[in-house]
Amino acid sequence: MASLKDISLKCGVSIATVSKAINFREDVSEETREMVLKAARELGYSLTARTLNATRTYSIGVLFVDEANSGFTHDYFSGVLDSFKRTVEDKGYDITFINCSTKQPNRSTYLEQCRRHGVDGVVLASIDFDAPEVRELVASDLPIVTIDHVFDNRVSIMSDNVGGMTELMEYVVSKGHRRIAYLYGNQSAVTSGRIAGFYRTAERFGITVPDEYVMQVPYRNVEATYMATETLLGLRTPPTCILFSDDFAAMGGLNAIRARGLSVPDDVSVAGFDGMRALQYLEPKLCTIVQDTENIGILAAKKLMALIEAPKTTIVEQIKVPGKLSEGHTICDLTKKKK
Repeated sequence: MASLKDISLKCGVSIATVSKAINFREDVSEETREMVLKAARELGYSLTARTLNATRTYSIGVLFVDEANSGFTHDYFSGVLDSFKRTVEDKGYDITFINCSTKQPNRSTYLEQCRRHGVDGVVLASIDFDAPEVRELVASDLPIVTIDHVFDNRVSIMSDNVGGMTELMEYVVSKGHRRIAYLYGNQSAVTSGRIAGFYRTAERFGITVPDEYVMQVPYRNVEATYMATETLLGLRTPPTCILFSDDFAAMGGLNAIRARGLSVPDDVSVAGFDGMRALQYLEPKLCTIVQDTENIGILAAKKLMALIEAPKTTIVEQIKVPGKLSEGHTICDLTKKKK
């Protein structure tokens, strides 16, 4: 018997479009519907059985916005989403973006939009996870996977932030640094993990971190990082190494260091977190933790499709994806200087 995939291949459209057409959804043109129905009849697909597929639309909702509401300009999440999109589309699913604009009058809630679009499941990334309508969506019966946030009884895919910060700190300490400052981002599960990794590693090596060495700055905020770095450099005993919340924000710190006539890494060592591609081509190359956005997106896609297609056998779990240290050239080796 012919399948939806057979029809999609014959018509040159996605499985999601075929499903919408045979279920007479309004978001398919009449021309496309007629083409799909004709192909279905020619292939011997039983249109009388189409109600068996009525609960599957082959459409996946994406609820995603970065902190600056600029979406795809966020290197980490755009990389994750690109990988996610390629993986689900390879299996015949379409992507439907959920409207995140709070400024639009009379906007439907996230759950209402998901119901209206008839999505089979939703991936949540880089949003206010504590917002009431996000909680409402998470409490629904829709299959859901979250990126970098943990909800009880929901699948989450996390970058290993504790492990990444631990590896970064171990590398910095191995280069002889003990006066290490950390400018961390906005409070979140991601930030909490990184802070824990920072302090645990410092304690393990017997390093006391002064309170003035640790400050909160918004993620991806070059201006705030510039000012915070200025404060650190103005201390009576400034740090020899500064860890920044993310690679993009690190640019503000680099500018502040150079504005004082200091050099990186000879006078001040710096490191970021993310693995932003653009900064890997600058000189000196930034030391950072490169997050595995490709694998995070693939795993999120596979887990969500499994929840949709085999809910009874899919394990609800939290998966941590390790990153990789890129040593770069922004950490001075103090052990060689002492010699």
